[in-house]
Amino acid sequence: MANRPASPVGSLVTGSEIARLAGVTRAAVSNWRRRYEDFPAPVGGGAGSPLFALADVQAWLDKQRKGQDLSEDVRLWQALRGAYGDDMPGALADAARLLADPAQEPPGALPPEAVRLLRAAAADGTAGDTAGALAERFTDSVRRAGSDLVTSPRIVRAMRHFAGDVAPDAVAFDPACGIGTLLLSVASSQGSRCHGQESDARSARFARLRAGLAGLTGVDIAEGDSLRDDRWPGLKADLVVCDPPVADSDWGREELLLDPRWEFGTPSRAEGELAWLQHAYAHTAPGGRVLMVMSASAAYRKAGRRIRAELVRRGVLTQVVALPPGSAASHSLPVHLWQLRRPQAPGSEAAGVRMVDLTGNEPDGPLEPTPAQSVDVPLIDLLDDAVDLTPGRYVRESHRDFAAEYDHLRQELAQHIDQLAELLPLLTGGKATGALDGPSVSVADLARARLVEYGESEPVSVSDQLDTDFLRGFLRSSVNTRRSTSASGTFRFDAKGARIPQMDIAEQRRYGAAFRALQEFEERARRVADLSREAAALARDGLGSGALTPERTPADGPRE
Repeated sequence: MANRPASPVGSLVTGSEIARLAGVTRAAVSNWRRRYEDFPAPVGGGAGSPLFALADVQAWLDKQRKGQDLSEDVRLWQALRGAYGDDMPGALADAARLLADPAQEPPGALPPEAVRLLRAAAADGTAGDTAGALAERFTDSVRRAGSDLVTSPRIVRAMRHFAGDVAPDAVAFDPACGIGTLLLSVASSQGSRCHGQESDARSARFARLRAGLAGLTGVDIAEGDSLRDDRWPGLKADLVVCDPPVADSDWGREELLLDPRWEFGTPSRAEGELAWLQHAYAHTAPGGRVLMVMSASAAYRKAGRRIRAELVRRGVLTQVVALPPGSAASHSLPVHLWQLRRPQAPGSEAAGVRMVDLTGNEPDGPLEPTPAQSVDVPLIDLLDDAVDLTPGRYVRESHRDFAAEYDHLRQELAQHIDQLAELLPLLTGGKATGALDGPSVSVADLARARLVEYGESEPVSVSDQLDTDFLRGFLRSSVNTRRSTSASGTFRFDAKGARIPQMDIAEQRRYGAAFRALQEFEERARRVADLSREAAALARDGLGSGALTPERTPADGPRE
């Protein structure tokens, strides 16, 4: 095997990086882990994204004759990570600076091996590919760390899909562009102008240099906090894309209370996403669109209800897409894409919101919704007390078969009602005195005699001389209930203080059968009440939406 350069102590690699080292697929690495008992054990990461010691992996690959020389991309990444540690945004910025001008004096932190590899990439014309490979590895490493500092490839893919084709002369804008992945993914090399802003100076520098190395012209990225210090106050874009940094709740509300960007309402401190959304909308030209990554809870949180209502009422919100779980970088919860459109002219406002629910799809599955995954919801149907914009709520409702569901409820209700009266036991007149007025025994005495045990809720007989239904029936009698009620009216049921009549086992079973029938009657009656409420609610919704219509009878005459 060829000699490999020494790796930094403690260097870790993912399964994907092992696949690149060995020149195989990610699935092959998974198979090796299952088949070979001596495959290196993970030394970090989680169950879904394990990390392995690079030195151990290299030794194993050599032993199995599966290894290859480290690719230059891997060697460059390892050299940068060994020198910069956690400051990988700084490493990317310094690396891109040297790629753009290999003749300059290298930044002091760049190790000699990285300098050599970067200059070689610039000399052979692969500087743009190298910058892209570094960005990809950075995104993967941050994703594995559970951070939301970068936009995941799955989110980028979804954004590109729902943005559609961008006109060559369009203006695109990302007010929180990070290392530029999302903004550059929707850029066109045919003359479109791209503007961005990023609060982290190192990431902003890398994004600018990365665009130039990729041959994209007309890309301008400013440094600074977009909400507190908007560097593009006059910009009006045709498309604004954004995956906002919402982990920090201090987005500047107190400083920006009177800011004119809050035309739909001033967001609360906890609703930073709605501040970024309105900032993006303020930068759209007439007819322009906003595509914004939003948490699923932003669709229903009480604090944002008034702003959601204004977005809907004014016909600005046009689409909400619930993406598959696993689309985000730092968690497996579903996230949403909200689309806003600034009306081209008065009268061009949206008449409804398209709701798309892709939460049943795999994260790398199709993004084009099937007919059963989308519905156009009229604005009036969204403007209730909650203004809940969760797509699944409306998609499921729209595809309900009201007629079949209503018919099923009517049949089940009729069946229960027919059986209800039959469940009442046949009872005849008894003695003037109550059963508990005669000889009786306390449940406490039965327990001491080991004839009764206490279960999770009610006592149960453990003797063939005591019927459980008889026991529980008399425990629920009004006499025992009164004994459990204090003079102040407080009810506290105490089975040990209750009493039951003394009867032989045959008589107990007769009473027990009656009590058992009464319990079933009560349970059936509760089910009838529940079905009645469901049927009435379904009928009202169906009649109101047009999904149901009253059946015509001969007395109604012919249809006009």
